[in-house]
Amino acid sequence: MSASWINKLNESDSRLHKEDVILQALEASVLGSTNAQIFLGLTKACYNPYVTFGVRKVLDTVGIIDAENPWSEFNTLLTMLSHRDLSGNAALDAINEMSERFDSIEWNTFCAPVIRRDLRAGISDKTINKICKKTEYEIPIFGCQLATNSEGRPEMKGTKRLEPKLDGVRVLMMVIPGASEGITTVCYSRNGKVFDNFGHIEQQISNNFVKIARGHQNALINGFVLDGEVIGNTFQELMRQARRKTDVQADDSVFNIFDIIPLSDFREGHWNAQLHKRIAILEHIRHVVDTMPNVELLPHIMVDLDTAAGKDQLERYAKDNVNAGFEGIMIKELEAPYICKRSTDWMKWKPTLTVDLEVVGVEEGTGRNLGRLGALVCHGVDDGKEITVNVGSGFSDADRDDYWTNRNLVIGRTCEVLCDVITQNQDGTYSLRFPRFVRFRDDK
Repeated sequence: MSASWINKLNESDSRLHKEDVILQALEASVLGSTNAQIFLGLTKACYNPYVTFGVRKVLDTVGIIDAENPWSEFNTLLTMLSHRDLSGNAALDAINEMSERFDSIEWNTFCAPVIRRDLRAGISDKTINKICKKTEYEIPIFGCQLATNSEGRPEMKGTKRLEPKLDGVRVLMMVIPGASEGITTVCYSRNGKVFDNFGHIEQQISNNFVKIARGHQNALINGFVLDGEVIGNTFQELMRQARRKTDVQADDSVFNIFDIIPLSDFREGHWNAQLHKRIAILEHIRHVVDTMPNVELLPHIMVDLDTAAGKDQLERYAKDNVNAGFEGIMIKELEAPYICKRSTDWMKWKPTLTVDLEVVGVEEGTGRNLGRLGALVCHGVDDGKEITVNVGSGFSDADRDDYWTNRNLVIGRTCEVLCDVITQNQDGTYSLRFPRFVRFRDDK
C-alpha cells in the first residue's frame, strides 16, 4: 500500500530517518515497485509549488476495505483539478465519488492529504530533493526576483527606476486561464507559500484577465504573474491575516503591482524582457488597473545618477519616502531582465538610525546561548517617543559571556542601538525594528 510509506515516515521525527525512507522508496521505484512510484509521484504533486487543486475541504472515509484503489484515475482527477477542468461543487462531487473507490486507510493517509497539499509526514521539498535530485521526482523550487542591500556597494550609475519600499507582504499573483472553468488565481509568498486571504484581489484580477493579457501582443494570454506588495491598514494586522491558515479574507488590503511576467517564463525562472519594456506593459494596462478598487500600480520615478541633479533627486526621494512611513526605496536597473533569484539589478536602500537607551534588564539566552546573555532589555525616550525593546543581536560570544556574568554592572548603562525604524505598537507604545547593539555609551 502506498500509505505505508507515510506510516514509515511518521515512525520517527529524525531527519536522517525520513531521508532514509525516501531513499528506500527511490530505490524501490527504480526496481519497478508500483507503490513506490505512486508514493513519490504523488508526493511531488503535493509539494510542487506550481500545482494547486483549488480544494481544501476533503472528507475522510470510514470502514472501506478491499476497494479497487484506482491510482491511474486518481492521477487523472488531480490533473483535472490542477487545470481547473473541475472546480466548485463539480470538483467536490468528483472527489467524494473517488474516495468511495479507495480503501479508507489509503484515502485518509495519502490521497486526501495530497489533495489538501499537506501530507503531515514531517518532510519538506528540501528533504525530498536531497534524495531525489536529478530524478523525475525532483520538486521544482519556487523563486522570484530578490533585491540586494545597497550598503557597501559601488556607486550606482545611469538611469534607474526608484520605487517606495512598502511595509507590506510580497505577493506573486499567478493568473492561469483554465480549460473550461475560467480563470484561476493563486497568491504566493516569495517562498512559495500559498496565501488564501486575498480573494477580493484575485477576483478583481480574474475579471479583467483578457484586458490585461492583451497588454503585450498576446504574450500573456496563456497566463501571467503579477509581482507586487500587498499592504493593509497596519503591517502587524496584515501579517496576522497572511499567517492564518484559514481563508479569512483581508478585505481592506491593496495589491501594489510593480512587475509582470508571462507564466511560462516565470516557471522557467527568467524573462529576458528588460525592465523598461515590462514597465511599458504595466503602463499599457493602467486604465484597466484603475477600474479595480483594490489594485494599483506602484508609483515610481526615473533618475539619472550620472548627473548631480539625479543624485540629489535620489536623496530627496529616499528621505521623502522614509518620512512618509515607508521602509526605504528600491533602485532598479532598467535594462535588466526578470530573474528568479537575488540580484544586484534590484537594490534596496533602507535608512538606519541610532537610539541611545538605558539597560533596565538582562535576559538569559536559549539554545547555544543558554547560560549567557540572550538580550538586553532597553528603555528610553527618543524624539518624544517612549521606547521599550529587547536587543538580542550585535553581540560577540565574548560579549554574551561577559555581560551575563557581570549583568548587575550592565543594568543602568546607556547603550547605542542601531535599528531600521521606530515602530508603534497597537497599544500606542513604541519599539524598534531589527534592533542591533552597537556599543555602550558611558559618556552619557
